[in-house]
Amino acid sequence: MPKVKFIPQNREVEVEAGTTLLNAADAAGLYIEGDCAGKGTCGKCRVKMIKGGDEEPTAAEKKHLSKKELLGGWVLACQRKIEKDAIVEVPIQKDAHSRKITLAGGIEKLEAEPVIKKIHVKLDRPSVKDQTADLERLLSALGKEDLTVKPRELNTLPKMLREHKFSVTATISGNRIISFEPEDTSDQMYGIAFDIGTTTIVGSLLDLKTASVIAVSATTNPQNIYGADVISRITHANQGKEQLQQLQNKVIEAANDIIKDLLKKTKIARDRIYEIVAVGNTTMSHLFMGIDPTYLAPAPFVPVYSRALDVGATEIGLKINPAGRVTFLPNIAGYVGSDTLGVILATKMDQRSDNCAAIDIGTNGELVLKTRDTLMACSTAAGPAFEGAQIGQGMRAAAGAIEAVAYEDNDIKVTTIDDVPACGICGSGLIDAAAALLQAGLIEPSGRFVNFEENPEKVADHFKNRLRRGKTGIEFVLVPAAESDIKEDIVLTQNDVRELQLAKGAIHAGLMILIKEAGIQEKDLDQVLLAGAFGNYVSRESALAIGLLPQLPIDKIKAVGNAAGDGARVALASKSERDRAVKLPHQVKHMELSTRMDFQEFFIEAISFPKI
Repeated sequence: MPKVKFIPQNREVEVEAGTTLLNAADAAGLYIEGDCAGKGTCGKCRVKMIKGGDEEPTAAEKKHLSKKELLGGWVLACQRKIEKDAIVEVPIQKDAHSRKITLAGGIEKLEAEPVIKKIHVKLDRPSVKDQTADLERLLSALGKEDLTVKPRELNTLPKMLREHKFSVTATISGNRIISFEPEDTSDQMYGIAFDIGTTTIVGSLLDLKTASVIAVSATTNPQNIYGADVISRITHANQGKEQLQQLQNKVIEAANDIIKDLLKKTKIARDRIYEIVAVGNTTMSHLFMGIDPTYLAPAPFVPVYSRALDVGATEIGLKINPAGRVTFLPNIAGYVGSDTLGVILATKMDQRSDNCAAIDIGTNGELVLKTRDTLMACSTAAGPAFEGAQIGQGMRAAAGAIEAVAYEDNDIKVTTIDDVPACGICGSGLIDAAAALLQAGLIEPSGRFVNFEENPEKVADHFKNRLRRGKTGIEFVLVPAAESDIKEDIVLTQNDVRELQLAKGAIHAGLMILIKEAGIQEKDLDQVLLAGAFGNYVSRESALAIGLLPQLPIDKIKAVGNAAGDGARVALASKSERDRAVKLPHQVKHMELSTRMDFQEFFIEAISFPKI
């Protein structure tokens, strides 16, 4: 079998002949960015063949790579099949997680009311006169004689007591003792809250005694190899048990990597992590638990389950205390998951008496509306444009991504993350760019670029060398090749603008359905909450300028950070809040947009940009 060596990561793997480079990299434990599930349509999985790449370029490679790149050995990892030994250079992936880590723990003070309890006792030694069994002696000292314990845990008790002078700590969950520990460890009680996102997974380590967040870690969801969106992953899972297992293995491995990183950062022992609470969209919750999500894809979009699921950590392969438990909070509907429930929980929307909307701007575009009389939610297929997918030079929010674009002093100026040379454009930059070009008069309300060939007078002289005709139509040069990190022009294309219009149109139309159903108008909204990392960094002015948000005074629009993750943290820290989370889905009216004849009307109306 041919061997493939990946540099500079220095990973080597042996694969069957005919394996794609993308799958070989996956087998070697390397993540190569790609959004199209290996179909060759996104052009993101670029790598350089150093050895073993003398085959003719595929049609997809010719489409996405320039002649210069092809001559230089660049290929698409999803298209290139390995037939002989090869050496492949994989560009170092930019860190796209720091912002999501920064936003974790947005709630200043969590309520400490843990489900787990730890009680230290020092028992009297048995004697001929006192032959009380070890367990009964312990339960009596605890004052909780109705507690149960499994034989596996009970088997550790006798030796532990005698080796540690009958000083022991019992860890209790509900009515069960889940572990015994020697001496007094009652101050060591931790749990992890997970936000299992389609793109990024974030884990927060909490001290359960104080409800304080003591460390946060994040990683890319490695299921991305099977597609950037949930439909691609459902399709993969539908191919059979092996494929479903692949998807679960990916997300569990990622979660275990986060656990390992959190323990490394804090020097906390693995067996002191007793509990995990997780949120995610409905597809992610199914895949995390290894449950087939096939019937979520076609109408009527029915999940296998919606209630909270509680399982042993070892049952799904999570590496915490062997007796630890994992709770995935309940979903609301097929495309409104526990991540949306987390937003409601963290922001206490259900307890508000005014008109408030929450928008989680992402691939699924979950929306919540709370009025005096009702609490409603829906999801809309915004697509992955806000994560940089389906955008020609789109990328996640990592170093070098254009994150802000402004029309200032009759010029278009860009800002990148970490102020380093640009290598692409992320979601916030995409929205800013459209808003700035609208303001500059280079994009019309319809979304079309000004036709500089037919109407040259509409383009200012200093823009005439930046507005040009590219491979897919008119495009605007945001950063010239000489100033970019990738030594090629970074452009906003007509296709990019169309993708943005589709995404923002879907979100606005979904919100209008909720507003109509509630019997109010846009102007009646007292507040709009922007959830998620993207919502925290997007310019409110630009979001209003392109019509992504309702036309409200800017002070009525508030970013609330990673509210979904905050919801998981709230539920981990407090039993009362977790109980509230379990009841919340019954209070939410789900609106299925696919059956609404008026959605298309709102959508068509929302695609255009507002006139400036």
